[in-house]
Parts: sequence; structure tokens; C-alpha cells
Amino acid sequence: MILFLILILIYLRNFLKLNRKKNFYGAKKLITFKKSNLNNWMNLTKKERYNLSKQESIAYLDKRKLLLDEIRKEYKKISKGNSKENFNKK
Repeated sequence: MILFLILILIYLRNFLKLNRKKNFYGAKKLITFKKSNLNNWMNLTKKERYNLSKQESIAYLDKRKLLLDEIRKEYKKISKGNSKENFNKK
């Protein structure tokens, strides 16, 4: 019984340590770097720079997908309008 309680306490302690290391409640901000704050970029670690570039890449892909969807919708509207006009002319 005592051994069981000790094991539970050890697992609970390890679980709490893991939760402290993770930042669940931190806001994820996408930081953009320009010429004016180049030194801030250079002061980041290699892993931080990699993660930021990865986040920027994902954000760019999302924006690109939305833009392509808008272009496709506009093209469909235009092509439907042109096909109806051509049908009415015949």
C-alpha cells in the first residue's frame, strides 16, 4: 500500500514538472523582423530562428490558399457569365 502511494506521488511530481516546462497559456505571436530590428533576429538562437521561419512559412501558405480560393471563385463567376452570353448570342 505504501509502495503504491509512493509511486503515485513520483508520477504526480514528474507530471507537474512536465507541465511547468510547457508554456500552455503563452500567446503565440508571429514576430516579423525588418532591417530596423536585425540585431534582435541575430540574437535569437538557431532553434528560435528556425521556429519563426517555420511559422512565417505556414502563415504565408494559409494566405496563399485563401487567395487562390478567391481567384478560383472569381474565375468561375466570369466563365459562367461568358458562357451564358455566348449561348444567348447563338
